[in-house]
Amino acid sequence: MDLAFSPEDEAFRQEVREFIAAEWTDDLAERQKRSKTHHLGKEATIAWQQKLAKKGWMGINWPKEYGGPGFTQVQKYIFDFELNAAGVPLGENMGTIMCAPVIMAFGTDEQKKEHLPKTRAGERWWCQGYSEPGSGSDLASLSLKAEDKGDHYLLNGSKTWTTFAQYADWMFLLARTDNSGKKQEGISFLLLDMKTPGITIDPIYTIDLPAIGHQEVNQCFFEDVKVPKENLVGKENDGWTCAKYLLQFERGNAYAPRLTRVIEHIKEMAKKERSDTGTRLIDDEDFARQIADCERELMAIDFNERRVFAALSTGGAVGANSSMLKLRGTEVGQRLELLATEAVGYYVMPFERDTDASLDGLTNQPPIGPDYAASLAPIYFNHRKTTIYAGSSEVQRNIMSKAILGL
Repeated sequence: MDLAFSPEDEAFRQEVREFIAAEWTDDLAERQKRSKTHHLGKEATIAWQQKLAKKGWMGINWPKEYGGPGFTQVQKYIFDFELNAAGVPLGENMGTIMCAPVIMAFGTDEQKKEHLPKTRAGERWWCQGYSEPGSGSDLASLSLKAEDKGDHYLLNGSKTWTTFAQYADWMFLLARTDNSGKKQEGISFLLLDMKTPGITIDPIYTIDLPAIGHQEVNQCFFEDVKVPKENLVGKENDGWTCAKYLLQFERGNAYAPRLTRVIEHIKEMAKKERSDTGTRLIDDEDFARQIADCERELMAIDFNERRVFAALSTGGAVGANSSMLKLRGTEVGQRLELLATEAVGYYVMPFERDTDASLDGLTNQPPIGPDYAASLAPIYFNHRKTTIYAGSSEVQRNIMSKAILGL
């Protein structure tokens, strides 16, 4: 196992840095910086995604035959690391990272031709229809019904916690098409045009959101919604196979690059904040110990991610290792976000209207406290979800115990 980067890889790293310096404009950076949730909004996200697509770098996991860059596993890691180090997003990820690989693996030629180019170009925004009221980590218990009507299915039921459904052009979803066997065996993977009659999207307002800002999650209701049979991906009643395949991509992202940036950001804040004794917080013994402990954890995550990517580069698969990365990545991330809120103290408490609203002329309210404080509490509250979505930490431990440890 060779974890060192070659001269060619280092040259690619420099190319990525130069691209970010040239294309990540001051307007995009300022909008992201001043948003409490660091979300750019649909228009700005698509604008950035189209820059990546023009460069040929959109869909980093896509093979060249579908318009992807054809990155090696090492290049994918470097690309992800450099974007995270600069605080730059990949773009809309529901389609490019999660749905597209499923269409490539299980979709028809017509589905690939229809959806992949538009998804890559930022012309098709996707949302995920998985969770339901009462069906979260036990996803196979879902009850959204897709009744066979000959040339189409008829959807009735609901999905919840649907991220950015209000923006979405299409949804990929799991629906119940059979109740006769095991619950996993009666599920199908469907693609749904969100302009189809019978869909109602109700916003869910969460504690991390300001009065003006980017509302994130929704509950979607389906009443006699028609889904053409040609929108079935894979075989009927075999959607669980597609779902498990997709979760490898949702769980198996690289966490070390983003967490490295978070640690550096906390260190910079700690140089400006004061401890209870009046010294710089970065010099406080207890705080320094907590930072060092997180850095130790991060080194282990980074090593394991490189180990997984090294295996992938020789033809291996992520498999159950995605559960290991997801478990440690999200838990250390939450620990760091708590440390960040503790560093700033009471300046995480004031209520502020979303600071990026001033960019749209909606408010002239100046920030309360240091400019880095406003986003810390919203991000802390929002990211309570990370150890639950894509399978809770308990589910990940069960997967690892069976698939990796053989228990």
